[in-house]
This record gives sequence, structure tokens and C-alpha cells, in this order.
Amino acid sequence: MLNLYYLITNSTTFREIFFMDFVNPLVYGAPCFIIFILLELTYSKNHDDHHDLYDWNDLFASGFMGVGSAVLAAFLKVVSAIVIFTFVYDIFNPLVGDVRTNILGYESFGFAWYIWLLCQLADDFTYYWFHRANHEIRILWAAHIVHHSSDNFNLGTAVRNGWFTLLYKPFFYMWMPAIGFSPEMVVFCLGIEALWQFQLHTVLLPKLGIFEKFMNTHTMHQAHHAQNVEYLDKNHGGFLNIFDKLFGTWIALDDSIDVKYGVIHAPSSNNPIVILTHEFKDIWNDVKKSKKLSHAFMYIFGPPGWSPDGSTLTVKQQQRLFKKHSTDNPEVVYSRPN
Repeated sequence: MLNLYYLITNSTTFREIFFMDFVNPLVYGAPCFIIFILLELTYSKNHDDHHDLYDWNDLFASGFMGVGSAVLAAFLKVVSAIVIFTFVYDIFNPLVGDVRTNILGYESFGFAWYIWLLCQLADDFTYYWFHRANHEIRILWAAHIVHHSSDNFNLGTAVRNGWFTLLYKPFFYMWMPAIGFSPEMVVFCLGIEALWQFQLHTVLLPKLGIFEKFMNTHTMHQAHHAQNVEYLDKNHGGFLNIFDKLFGTWIALDDSIDVKYGVIHAPSSNNPIVILTHEFKDIWNDVKKSKKLSHAFMYIFGPPGWSPDGSTLTVKQQQRLFKKHSTDNPEVVYSRPN
């Protein structure tokens, strides 16, 4: 059995945690987030074509949730970095003599340059499915909707993170230390992913040329944050777009479409507590009115928008209707949901 007291007090574990802090890019990147937000804010307020890029109340709400997320992340690090990653790594990669050997029989991965690249690729693959699950499973969407709840798209929105995602995100990444990537390397790659995700939230940068072919860029993330029907649940990638293209969730941003950011059913409040909890409240209300256990299950674990009678629609149902209407009425431009 795992002895939590031993993990917390063991000196080797403490050295590992300090090393994880040292190699975690977010330790150095977080102060830069504030600087870049202030720079973008200053630029927008001094240029008429971007004057409405920021809303003060919205920015304060995003900042509050960003600070809260950072504080909670520090407290939850013991769980995510030690109890999960280190524990899984130790169980699946025990020491055989002086060598870490995976239970499948091969030597656990070291720190060669190509291992770092493979780990970052594995991280991006994991992030894609973690992010996609957040959009397609309602109880996870209730936590993730926080990030999409603003109708502004800027670097301030980048730090508007849900607090509850911190509780389950590490479980998506458990397989990485299990197959032999060191916990320190996994933490580093998670930090790189977060840094890239931050800078995607801007409309001020131009397209990136050839990098648009395989990278997840600012224009692709603009589509991801749009509530236009055709853009819903698209572009889930981290720093690459190859998994979106491989699994059918990629879409390019169409310059002819007027993008509307945010979510269709927004909380209509800048109160951080309302923003953090409103979708959980809606789930509870739907569960209470359920006449069947299977309906209650689907309201919690089914796709957002699911209903037994079709009174509300999932994203896929909305997009099928959108496609049908577009085909039947080609002269009409359907760019926003009703």
C-alpha cells in the first residue's frame, strides 16, 4: 500500500519535487503572462480597431480565476506530481539492481534528446484527448466551460481556467510515467504545453505561414473559442494540429465568417463563483427532473446538450441541422447559432 506520509517526508521525493519546480517552465512563464496581458491591453486601448478587445469586468473575473487556479495548482502538486506520477512510475518501473526497468521488460526511458521529443509528442496526444473529453463529456465540460465563458478572445482569457479541471487532468497523463517517461520529464512537457496554449489566445498576430500546416496556431484557436455552429468542438490540439486532422476535428478559420466568441448558453455574469459553478448547477437541475436513471446518467456523462426528447441539442445534432439547412438554402449564410 502507498504510504502517503512516507512519500511526503522522504528526502528523495522532496529532491524530485524541487527539481520538478526547477524544470517546470510555468515557474518562469507565469510572470511573463502578466506582462504580455498588460502589453496587449495597453496596445488595444491605444488602437481604435482593437479598442473593445478587453472588457474590464471580464478581465478582472479572468484574473481572479487565473490566480485561484495557480494557487490551487500549487496545493494539488503533491497529488499530481507525487502521489500519481511518481507512484505510477515507481510501480511500473521498479529498480532492478541500479536500473529502472519497465514491467514489460525494457529499460525505462532516460533523458536523451529524442526521448524529450517523444515525451512532448505523447503529451500533445494526451492533451488532445483530455481537451476533447472536456468538450464531449458534460461533467467535464462543466469544469472546462469556465475557460470558454468569456465573449472576449485575448490573453486575459488564456488564464481564465476552471479550478476543477486540476482534480482530474493528471489521470489522463498517468500512462506516460507508466510506460517509462520520468515524472520530471512529464511535468516539463506539461509546462511547455501550457506556455504554448497561453500565447494562442490573441488576434493580434498574423498567420504563421508553413507552420499552419502542422502547428495549432492563433487562428485555429480563434475558431476553437467561437460559438458559431460550424466551429463548435473543433481544434482541440495542444501545439500540433495533426491529431485534430487525424481524428476529424480540425477546421480552418474562414475569414468571411463573423466570429462570435464564447458559449451559446453563457452564465451572463462576471461573478467568478457563478462562472465556476453554473454548469454544475444546470446538471443538477437536469438530473432532478430525470424520470429514468439512464437519463440522469446521460445528463451527467453524455455530451453537453443531450436531452431525451430533443428539447436541447448536442453539438453534433446542431451541426447536422446546420449542414442540412446550408444544403437546402445555399443562398443563406449560416454563421451563428440561434
